[in-house]
Amino acid sequence: MNEELEFEFVKYARVWIPDPDEVWKSAELTKDYKQGDGILHLQLEDGTNLQHKLDPSTKTLPHLRNPDILVGENDLTALSYLHEPAVLHNLKVRFIDSKLIYTYCGIVLVAINPYETLPIYGAEIINAYSGQNMGDMDPHIFAVAEEAYKQMARDERNQSIIVSGESGAGKTVSAKYAMRYFATVSGSASEANVEEKVLASNPIMEAIGNAKTTRNDNSSRFGKYIEIGFDKRYHITGANMRTYLLEKSRVVFQADEERNYHIFYQLCASSRLPEFKALKLGGANDFHYTKQGRNPVIDGVDDAREMSTTRSAFSLLGITELYQMGLFQVLAAILHLGNVDVKDRDADSSMILPNNSHLMVFCDLMGVAYQDMSHWLCHKKLKTATETYIKPLPRVQAVNARDALAKHIYAKLFTWIVEHINQALHSTVQQHSFIGVLDIYGFETFEINSFEQFCINYANEKLQQQFNMHVFKLEQEEYMKEQIPWTLIDFYDNQPCINLIEAKMGVLDLLDEECRMPKGSDDSWAQKLYNTHLKTCALFQKPRMSNKAFIIQHFADKVEYQCEGFLAKNKDTVNEEQIHVLKASKFDLLVELFQDEEKVTSPTGAGPPTGGRTRLSVKPDKGKSSQASKEHKKTVGLQFRNSLQLLMETLNATTPHYVRCIKPNDYKYAFTFDPKRAVQQLRACGVLETIRISAAGFPSRWTYQEFFSRYRVLMKQKDVQSDKKMTCKNVLEKLVQDPDKYQFGKTKIFFRAGQVAYLEKLRADKLRAACIRIQKTIRCWLARKKFLRVKRATITIQRHVRGYQARCLATFLRRTRAAVIIQKFQRMYVQRKRYQRMQAAALAVQCILRAYMARQQYKMLLRENKAIVIQKMVRGWLARQWYRRSLAAVVYLQCCVRRMCARRQLKKLKIEARSVEHYKKLNIGMENKIMQLQRRIDEQNKENRVMSERLSSAETAHATEGERMRRELTRLRGAEEEAKSSANRVVSLQEELERLRVELQSTQKEKKAIEDWAQTYQDEMEKMISELKEQNHLLKNEKNDLNRLIQEQGQQWTEKMQRALKDQTSQLECDLNEERSRYQNLLTEHLRLEEKYDDLKEEMTLTMNVPKPGHRRTDSAHSSNESEYTYNSELAESEELSRGMEDVTKGTLDMALVLKLQKRVSELEQEKQGLQNELDRREEQFQRARARDDEEHKKARGAELEYESLKRQELESENKKLRHDLGEMRRALVGTAGAGSAAPGSPAYKVLLDQLNASTEELEVRKEEVLILRSQLVSQKEAMQHKVRGHTRSCKETMTDSLQYVEDVQNLTDAKEISQAYMGLKDTNRLLESQLQAQRRSHEAELEVLRGELQAVKEENHRQQQLLAQNLQLPPEARIEASLQHEITRLTNENLDLLEQVEKQDKTVRKLKKQLKVFAKKISDLEGGQMENVSPSQMVDEPIHPVNIPRREKDFQGMLEYKKEDELKLVKNLILELKPRGVAVNMIPGLPAYILFMCLRHADYLNDDQKVRALLTSVINSIKKILKKRGEDFETVSFWLANTCRFLHCLKQYSGDEQFMKYNSPKQNEHCLSNFDLAEYRQVLSDLAIQIYQQLIKCMENILQPMIVSGMLEHETIQGVSGVKPTGLRKRTSSIADEGTYTLDSILRQLSSFHATMCQHGTDPELIKQVVKQQFYIIGAVTLNNLLLRKDMCSWSKGMQIRYNVSQLEEWLRDKNLMVCGAKETLEPLIQAAQLLQVKKKTDEDAEAICSMCNALTTAQIVKVLNLYTPVNAFEERVSVTFIRTIQNRLRDRKESPQLLLDTKVIYPVTFPFSPSSLALETIQIPGSLNLGFLTRV
Repeated sequence: MNEELEFEFVKYARVWIPDPDEVWKSAELTKDYKQGDGILHLQLEDGTNLQHKLDPSTKTLPHLRNPDILVGENDLTALSYLHEPAVLHNLKVRFIDSKLIYTYCGIVLVAINPYETLPIYGAEIINAYSGQNMGDMDPHIFAVAEEAYKQMARDERNQSIIVSGESGAGKTVSAKYAMRYFATVSGSASEANVEEKVLASNPIMEAIGNAKTTRNDNSSRFGKYIEIGFDKRYHITGANMRTYLLEKSRVVFQADEERNYHIFYQLCASSRLPEFKALKLGGANDFHYTKQGRNPVIDGVDDAREMSTTRSAFSLLGITELYQMGLFQVLAAILHLGNVDVKDRDADSSMILPNNSHLMVFCDLMGVAYQDMSHWLCHKKLKTATETYIKPLPRVQAVNARDALAKHIYAKLFTWIVEHINQALHSTVQQHSFIGVLDIYGFETFEINSFEQFCINYANEKLQQQFNMHVFKLEQEEYMKEQIPWTLIDFYDNQPCINLIEAKMGVLDLLDEECRMPKGSDDSWAQKLYNTHLKTCALFQKPRMSNKAFIIQHFADKVEYQCEGFLAKNKDTVNEEQIHVLKASKFDLLVELFQDEEKVTSPTGAGPPTGGRTRLSVKPDKGKSSQASKEHKKTVGLQFRNSLQLLMETLNATTPHYVRCIKPNDYKYAFTFDPKRAVQQLRACGVLETIRISAAGFPSRWTYQEFFSRYRVLMKQKDVQSDKKMTCKNVLEKLVQDPDKYQFGKTKIFFRAGQVAYLEKLRADKLRAACIRIQKTIRCWLARKKFLRVKRATITIQRHVRGYQARCLATFLRRTRAAVIIQKFQRMYVQRKRYQRMQAAALAVQCILRAYMARQQYKMLLRENKAIVIQKMVRGWLARQWYRRSLAAVVYLQCCVRRMCARRQLKKLKIEARSVEHYKKLNIGMENKIMQLQRRIDEQNKENRVMSERLSSAETAHATEGERMRRELTRLRGAEEEAKSSANRVVSLQEELERLRVELQSTQKEKKAIEDWAQTYQDEMEKMISELKEQNHLLKNEKNDLNRLIQEQGQQWTEKMQRALKDQTSQLECDLNEERSRYQNLLTEHLRLEEKYDDLKEEMTLTMNVPKPGHRRTDSAHSSNESEYTYNSELAESEELSRGMEDVTKGTLDMALVLKLQKRVSELEQEKQGLQNELDRREEQFQRARARDDEEHKKARGAELEYESLKRQELESENKKLRHDLGEMRRALVGTAGAGSAAPGSPAYKVLLDQLNASTEELEVRKEEVLILRSQLVSQKEAMQHKVRGHTRSCKETMTDSLQYVEDVQNLTDAKEISQAYMGLKDTNRLLESQLQAQRRSHEAELEVLRGELQAVKEENHRQQQLLAQNLQLPPEARIEASLQHEITRLTNENLDLLEQVEKQDKTVRKLKKQLKVFAKKISDLEGGQMENVSPSQMVDEPIHPVNIPRREKDFQGMLEYKKEDELKLVKNLILELKPRGVAVNMIPGLPAYILFMCLRHADYLNDDQKVRALLTSVINSIKKILKKRGEDFETVSFWLANTCRFLHCLKQYSGDEQFMKYNSPKQNEHCLSNFDLAEYRQVLSDLAIQIYQQLIKCMENILQPMIVSGMLEHETIQGVSGVKPTGLRKRTSSIADEGTYTLDSILRQLSSFHATMCQHGTDPELIKQVVKQQFYIIGAVTLNNLLLRKDMCSWSKGMQIRYNVSQLEEWLRDKNLMVCGAKETLEPLIQAAQLLQVKKKTDEDAEAICSMCNALTTAQIVKVLNLYTPVNAFEERVSVTFIRTIQNRLRDRKESPQLLLDTKVIYPVTFPFSPSSLALETIQIPGSLNLGFLTRV
């Protein structure tokens, strides 16, 4: 004791102290405890100091707290200190922090209800726990179920799982998951789907037996024990259910916030269905029996949907729709019965009003008379010895009788349903063993406890006694096994309490006795109890304030029971007359419910079942037939005691497994832990009793290896010996002085409570001391390094500072001297500048003044001169104006006078005209007179003519004289004119001279103006040229930018298209892999159905059922999907056999099952066709998407080209405008210069013309550049339109050449060269365009030809398919004729084609023969000439040696001939009896495949289709047979996988298809098949290869599965890295078998063996890569799944171990050159999980790093690893809840599957890439060891 106090209760030790709120609170000692002290000085976790007083009488010290490293253990027995606070704290940490609801406590599984759905019950979890030892995985209900299943199979002993707990603790769910586990891992022995029926019973029993209570929404109100039967192969054969103590009172009464049984609310929710109209139901609030709880709705539960589930379960269990409606009719009648209103007639009688609607409905539904039921509800019959009385009932008794009838009907209905469920679960297969699942109520105590609680607690007393005895027995067995002295452990025995209840004169006995009394009452019974037990039994007490209650001290707690109602509930009486009325019903189901027990047909009452239990035969109905008449007189207590006794006998005959369900809080909050409620339940369920029994002995147990690995640090080197056991003994004797604290067993060391904590303290102190020493040394080294660095830095700083100071002083002196010099020069500069400014100012003033005076004088002289000129001009202007006005006036007057005279003359003429006309009008008749006057005038004219002649002669004479005088006058005037002209000539010459001077001045002014304009124009042109140059430069830059942009866009589009193509390709690959995987899964399912079909056919031929030995947990998963052609051929071959067997097996064949299989096959074929259509549709979508992307690309490129074209046109128009302006200016300049004679020759004119010409040339050059740019754009546009993947580089080269060409054009200066270059460019463009057009036309022509060929192939394929479909629809005889006709037609066409080829070859041969004759003749002539030149003397006879002429070997054609009768021998010797090992080692790989193909070639050569079909069918069936027989042998499966693939490749290689022939040699092409197309058989062989591949994967998985966890997780590849923590009782469970330990080297050796075997068998390298990838996926998935389910493996050291193991696997891949097969990627989730164990897990930056790193893990997996992370040493820290929540928040947006575990059953879709063989068939030799001598080489 002193030593314990010295080492344990010291300062900083942590203890547990009682607390009223938290039950137990942690505290730390602030002062050492010394023996005799009455006070402990403590400090709470919140910093509060406390003085804890010890009990002065006992001086009991508080419980010590376990080290943090032991907190959160999977098994409570692994704790060093085993007591109540340690258990409570461990459960709380696991439940709240780690979200773990299961914990082991020795042999007990503690399950805490999380009130939340957790993803830990899926099929992948079941697979992970299947086959595992119980202590290897984290605690789980599946681990308990697996343990029971394994012990049943190994020990040949029945098992039972006992699930107990309070209402709402999760008992029903736990039992349901246990049954689901059995149904999943075991399967069924027949096709009756027994496991589905077992699971289907759960929703039915929950509907009729579960209800909502204040503690639980789905509380089981009855107890049940389900026995699941198994056959010799441990497949489920059936089940049987027993029920206990149904809570019938709930039918008629429910407390607040509670409900009746679920089935009533499901009926009300479905009342609107047509089939329920006749029941006349309504809502739940319309009936008295369903509305008393005032809350008929459960959140999240749809009663209508649950009703559908219940009906489906009824149908699955074989209860017909008629029976179901009958059940619902009875239930509806119960609801209507509850609404029957009973009225008071008087104080002692009651009545029911006539025509009560609810009673009428009740009677209609039950088929009874309304008057009878109405009468007997209010009356009862009393019988005496002589007479019978009918007594009316008061209202209260009548209501009680009504409720009793309702309860009785429901109880009968409940029993009937249970019996029919048992009938449905009963099987004719003989039961070999069973596993029982007991779901029974836990210990209950309420404010008011009645008869139900008494029975429940009585049952728990019995179960607790059995539990205590079993725990005591296990402890004793463990001690005896290890040969440790056994000391009797005192444990609580509750036999006195059980005797108080069930013994003679016990509580139940007195209750039955009181029930038999005529006037027995609850009060008199209570008095009997007081008188009998109050003074004699310490466990029985009487309450102080009550005489109608009693108290019993149960093992869990004291319970006070109220005596009221005990007798009535024990009697369970019902009015017999009411029962008689019901028995007289016309409703058949109701009559069946109430018939006598001996007439009830049930599984238990029908005699012993044919397949009953063999290990234990419990028959609760024994003797029932003889006591049937008195059965109804048995009390409820007696019945319950008998059934409980039978249950205990059953449990004692089995191996029990315990599950204790704990309710964490009363408010149904998710993951909320109430310590008070938890402790109360832990005490009640016996968990703490288990802890107490374990703690009384040696609770901590270590193997010698574990102890050595853990505490090696406490040993010295000299203490370590080769014998680990002796080493541990020696060390332990030194560490622990008291030998009573430990014991040495055969394989383990046993420690008392607290010793592990003491050893952990020593280990932590040793490690802490080592850490301190390491820290001291490192800190010293770091401090010295820091000092040396500081010293060197100080010296360097001093040196630099001193130098800096010296440099600063020198700089100061230099700056001072420089400042003086600068001042001197600055002052001089300022003075000089001032003088210069003053001098300049004076000169400027003088200059301005003198200029001003000169300008004033000049202006005055200029004004005077201008004034004189103005006066002269004004005066001249005035004189001219006066002269013009005078002249105008004279002219005007003349005009006026002349106008007046003219007017007068006109007037006179008008008057004369008018008078003559008048005269003519008046003298119209005087024409004669006028004629006379005319004659007279003529006469006078003659006279006048004569006179005129006389006058003319006179005038002529006068004119001659006048002419002479006139000439004289002219001569005189000429002389006068000459005088005048000579006088005026001088004046005219002077005027001409003045005019010339004026013109000269104007010309000079015009010249000056022209020069000014020319200068201005020259400036403008220079400016314009500079602007053009700038524009040209901008155009060049823009052109370069456009070229660069085009290149970048082209590159971007190329990259974009490549990325899009890559993404679409990857997506299509994923879709293809999914489709391939789906197809292969369908293939697997099809194979499974085929195997079942074959098994049925075999069973049909047998007269008795012979079960196969062995133990298989899952069904086979191999598949084959033969084509329709093969299936029809096999069907035709087996047609006669099936006809002959039909009559024999007609009675035994299950036609429903056959039809179901056929329907399943058709559904699979339809699904396959749908998948194929979906694949075609996705390919079309991909093509359309790709075309759409190309079109969008073209549109975008076209828009860019249009924009560039518009920009180019704008530049052209602008250049054209500038050119036009320059031309106009040039013409205007030439026209202007032509006006003067001297202008064209002027220098300014020439300069201007030169500039204009240069500008014109520059514009021409720009135009050429624009044209080149246009050609580039056009060529790029065409290139983009016709762009293909392979022309990217050529486009870049073309663009580079065009850019170089542009640079060359820009260097041209001569207009002729530019023109020639432009013409050459045009010709080049035309040539390129013509070539492009020709190439396009040829491409289109080729495309059209290919389309035509494709269409022809499609039509031919369609025609062939139609022909094949027609042939398949024909009868066999017509099908053969059609096939022959089609074959004849095909051969005729081929013969015609061959004849044409032969004729062509004959012509060629004849021509070559003629040429050969000519050449031969020439050669003979030539040789004859040479021989003539040789003399006879030169010819010498040479000796003739004998020549050995070898016989020419026969040229083999690579075929093997066999007879049809030798086919079976061929298959037998080559397939069925072939030894793979000998063939693989001594012969060429794939030899059987080559031999089979050579035989097939010969059958094809003979054109024997039956022989081909028979050979292929036999080969395929034989391979299937050998795989079925030896499918577990890896070498056999690998050998036939390689040969099947080689046979498939041979069929492809020699098929004659172009895609395969291109890999052949010419000789191999000659060996191609010539008559048959075996494409369909290639598909069949491909499916067979898939089947073999899946079988190979299964074989490897079976071999690797036991190695993976041990080698990857458990074995320490790096010794000493991972420490071993204390283990609990589960590690020493009996389920752990002795087996060799696998290491990582074992896995690597096995992988190498697999690889070597496949290489020896000649497996294709690509197929080997796929196999290795699948192997690594299995390794990674199994390792990760176990890591996620094992808390002890989630540590930092284990992460390092895993990463090292993964690196070894990667090294193996490198050695085998398999790094590119994708196997490494399958290990990425495991690698990231290992990294997650090792990274820092504290800050937000760590969380971000984890989120970015773990991209291959799901959120659930990351959170699971963080929750499971467990420190192995005291220096590591746990992951905080806050950090885990941070991770969850960051990963909230991830879209991923919530699945926790990886599916280890996933098989990657396999492909068989074509691998041609270079081996020539004619060179193959058949070894004699194969016994194939009947084969003949051809």
